[in-house]
Amino acid sequence: MRTLLVLVGLVALVLVVLMSLGMVSIDQTRPAVVQAPEFKADVGKVELGTTNRTVEVPTLQVEKADGAKQ
Repeated sequence: MRTLLVLVGLVALVLVVLMSLGMVSIDQTRPAVVQAPEFKADVGKVELGTTNRTVEVPTLQVEKADGAKQ
């Protein structure tokens, strides 16, 4: 039961964050008089992709001190 409440709380928190960032917009399209209310939700779109690039990576050289044991 506790796990279910935590899960519902996390879902509510994520929904609030997404609404505050403008990723989710929920509008009531039909008033709740006799029938159940109707809602329209506009959600943001995220696209991911990859690009191959050549990047120079610095090299590192390590020299042991003169008195160091091997």
